[in-house]
Amino acid sequence: MRTIAVTNQKGGSGKTTTSVNLAAALGEKGKRVLLVDLDAQASSSTWYGVKDGGKGLFDVFVGNGNLVDLVHQTSAPGVELIPSSSWLMGTDKSLAGEVGAETILRRHLDRLPRDRWEYVLLDCPPALGVLTVNALAAAGEVLVPVESHVLALNGLAQLLKTLDVVKERLNPSLEIMGILACRVDSRTRHALEVVEMLRTRFGKQVFKTVIRENVRLAESPSFSQPITQYDPGSHGAEDFRSLALEILRRGK
Repeated sequence: MRTIAVTNQKGGSGKTTTSVNLAAALGEKGKRVLLVDLDAQASSSTWYGVKDGGKGLFDVFVGNGNLVDLVHQTSAPGVELIPSSSWLMGTDKSLAGEVGAETILRRHLDRLPRDRWEYVLLDCPPALGVLTVNALAAAGEVLVPVESHVLALNGLAQLLKTLDVVKERLNPSLEIMGILACRVDSRTRHALEVVEMLRTRFGKQVFKTVIRENVRLAESPSFSQPITQYDPGSHGAEDFRSLALEILRRGK
């Protein structure tokens, strides 16, 4: 089971878009995927049509909740979801000062049946709080979506420093799976220059696939469907299928 944290401390980088649609694209390839929504805004949950995840995931962190009991089926073949809710906004305060708070999620993921899912995707909040640290402590790999804007590169540098600290103190096996250029408008020189800067600086860590700006991709959350279902022939669906193939080839 490959556990992948989809994270970037900067908001608007495409974490939820990547999590939802990569999960669906992997499901299309016959993989069994569990998507865990760790963001109190519950965007991944809403995208898949779950309006309120209730208190369940919050209870996993602060009480005696069980992850398996929270699993929802989704409309996407092969994809199951553990939804979030606004209850998660209280997690940092509730766990302040608690010994071992950073590894709660890892302990719960270790109890999941090993043969039920091949991929676990952790959609992280856009901040370095206890939930994001839990995701990084639990994951084997990190996927970093980066908006194709020069200001996003500063946030990426900060994130990489954070990953080094987590790797040193909590999770020595943590690896960067790849950096994904998102919201790439190929009609503008700036976006293409940022992608080139990423490739120059980070080399093979940057995925060959880029996620292009796409109206159909922006529309799909309104219909509670990933892009692979909402418009299977769109550029957005094509890009996420390409990303899924690239991840499958890279292996672990």
